[in-house]
Parts: sequence; C-alpha cells; structure tokens
Amino acid sequence: MTSLLETPVPAAGHRTLRSGAARVLLTNWTGSSTVPSRGLYPHQWSWDSAFIAIGLRHLSVRRAQRELESLLGAQWSDGRVPHIVFSPAVPLDAYFPSPDFWRSSTAGAAAGAPAGTETSGIVQPPVHALAAWLVHLADPETSRARGFLPRVYERLVAWHDYLTGRRDLGGGGLTAMVHPWEPGMDNSPCWDGPLRRVEPADPGSYRRADLDHGRAAERPTDLDYGRYVRLAADYRDNGYADVPGEHAFAVEDPCVNALLIVSEHALARIAAGTGADPAPHEARAARLTAALVDRLWSPADGMFLSRDLVGGGLIPERSVAGLVPLVVPGLPQEIVDALLGTAAGPGFRLGDVPMAPSYDVTGHAFDPSRYWRGPAWFNTNWLLERGLRQYGRTQAADSLRTAMLDAAGASSFAEYVDPFTAEARGTRAFGWTAALTLDLLAAAGPVSGDEDPSTTSIGACT
Repeated sequence: MTSLLETPVPAAGHRTLRSGAARVLLTNWTGSSTVPSRGLYPHQWSWDSAFIAIGLRHLSVRRAQRELESLLGAQWSDGRVPHIVFSPAVPLDAYFPSPDFWRSSTAGAAAGAPAGTETSGIVQPPVHALAAWLVHLADPETSRARGFLPRVYERLVAWHDYLTGRRDLGGGGLTAMVHPWEPGMDNSPCWDGPLRRVEPADPGSYRRADLDHGRAAERPTDLDYGRYVRLAADYRDNGYADVPGEHAFAVEDPCVNALLIVSEHALARIAAGTGADPAPHEARAARLTAALVDRLWSPADGMFLSRDLVGGGLIPERSVAGLVPLVVPGLPQEIVDALLGTAAGPGFRLGDVPMAPSYDVTGHAFDPSRYWRGPAWFNTNWLLERGLRQYGRTQAADSLRTAMLDAAGASSFAEYVDPFTAEARGTRAFGWTAALTLDLLAAAGPVSGDEDPSTTSIGACT
C-alpha cells in the first residue's frame, strides 16, 4: 500500500507536457508566490498554493518552500490561514471581493489579522501540512539545511488548532466551514439548500470582476454570488468571530475534513522531523477519522455527505467531496469498498469518463460546464488517484493518471474540464493544473522521448 505521505519523486517524463507545465508556473510566479492565473485570480490563494508547492518541488524545492512560507507569513494570530493574501501591486478593481471589502487589518484586528498584510477573513481546505511534508521529502538535505520544517511546524500546529478548536462549531469533533468559498467548491449543489436561507446582497453594491475573465454560463449565478457577498460581509461586520449558532451558513464538509486528517498525519511526520512528539497529531488524526465516519458517512449513498449545522442533518447532494476521503488511511474496509463502488457507479463513472465529475452526473443539478456543478477538476482527481493507489487499486489509479495528463495537455492546463469530453472550461494556464501535472509525471517516471529534467528546471531560485 502506497501512502499519500510517501509519494516517490523520480525523474519526470513527457517532455512537451512537462515543459508546458513548468512554463505556466514560471509565468504565474510573482517573486514570492504563484497566482492561480494572471487574469481571473491575480492574488495568492491558500489551497492553490499548497497544491502548487506539491508540483513546484519537482522544479525547485526552495521555491516550493517559499510558496508555503509566504502564505503562512499572512497567518492570523488566532491560527487561521486566510484564503487570499492580497498583492498590493494589483489594482483594487482587478478582483472582487478586494482588500477594501474584507478590511482584514481593521475588521479582523480582534481575531488577530496581521496589521501589515491585507487578506480575506475566511479559510480554505487544509492541504498545507501535506504539501510541506512532500516538499521536504523532495530534498531532505536542502530542507534541513534551510530549517524548513522547524519554520513551518508551529504555524501549521496553530492552523490545525484553529480548525479543530474555534471551528468545531457542531461540537462533534469536525471542523466547520462558514462560507461556500471555504470548502473550495464554491457553487456546489451541496450548498443550494443552506444558501436559500441567505438574503443576497444588493446587486448594486458590488461588481463581479470574475465575469471579465470567464463565461457567465461557466460561473456561479448572480443570485448565488449575491448570497456569497452577504455572508462575507456579515462575517466581516461581526469581526470574523467564530461563534456556534451565529452563522447563517455552517457546514461540515467531507473533503475539508479528509484533508485535515491527512495533513494531521503529515504533521506527525513533521513533528518527528523537528524533534517534537508526533503522538498528539496521530491521536488527533484518529479522533478526526472516527468523527468523519460517525457524522458524515451515509451507508445508503455509499459515500460521505456534508452536514448542515444550521438546518440540521446530512445534505442529500452527492458531490466529489464525498469520495475524497479515500485519501484517509485506515478507513474501515466496508467503507472503502462502498466508496470505490460509488466512484465507479453511474453517478461518477470513474474509469468510464476521463475524470471524475464534481457532482453526480445523474443528479438534478448536474451541469457539465458550470464551475463545481459538474465539471471535472484536477485537484480532486489528483486526490482520488492517490486514494485509489493507497487502497491497492493500482490499475484504476494508472488509468486516471493517464487521463488527467491527456486532459491537462489537450486543454492547455485548464482550470477544469467537461467530465465527458475533457474539453477545456474556465481559465487556461491554471496553476494547480500545471503543478499537479508535474507531480503526476514525476510519479509516472520517465518514458520514451524524455528530456533531461534539468532543461526545464527552475533551478535554485529563492
């Protein structure tokens, strides 16, 4: 069994694809971090940077370390890692919500927002400890020489303490998300029910900058966007306080909590590498795993579902988030078998379509083109590929990896693709698509036509 924490790092293959992916990351590099895309997403995003660092380690370990360190440098003193770190060089009207909307340094002062860096006030899935451990494994000698693990360890501990402490809004041991942007799957049909309780913001009070760079048919609707703005404004106006029972939107998401579990296992490895005790992290990972199964597993659906902490109960919508827990080690075998059956079944058709869709293709809200309501995403499929491999489904994992590499190249490293045709959707030259392509190529090993990896290496950049 190959653990997600023990990904091999052989030489990369597929010369043209590797060169193209490296070029995307070079183009999107700002000097201290990597933007997801130059147009649509011109700042630093939290879980994007984690996935990007995983790919960057194959080009420059030092740059991958800097990617994570720059993000953690904007951490709030309460432990939260904000979902956006804003670049002061980017005009305010280039992206909305912009720094003057979030007002982190003032509205977030009581919650510990940094005074000198503007950020958002919400979070994203915790992939960061996993990324830090994989970056370390890529070149342990350089990592130790630069003191990388000791520098990030305490910040990652504080991040996980925040998620398992202040954000355990349901009291059942899992972390909760208080905005649809936080689970990273912004307009998933999973949020339709909870969002109906939210009165949208006045459409005249803001301007959507995302539609300057993407087709409206592929983006969230105006109604949903108005609700996003309302929730963010209310959270800001309450000083970004996390108080049980006071959020109009609060959910426990299986993907977020699965990634927290995997990162907690990674944090145990990091602790051991710094001389700290790994046992508390392994114990917390075990508690989180038990809570994930207890609170979010749906035997009738054969997958995990999100829990609505405001309305109560599991949300009866089947998204790819419910399959991502395959990355969690040590799940009960009956749950693993059910997840694998659901992934290959009529709802997600893994092995039949190029990549797993973001939402059940037989579901009432399925749309193959609109953001997280059906298209296939590279980060969730990267996680599924690792989950399949972890539980011994090597052939299925190899097939998915090949399909992902084909789709990445054919789509010009698109943000997401049509799940049936792999036709490009969203923006192109997307950061984590390029980064995870590099990681998949590295794991695949060299093939015919390979080049010397040094010819597309970033080198020892700082």
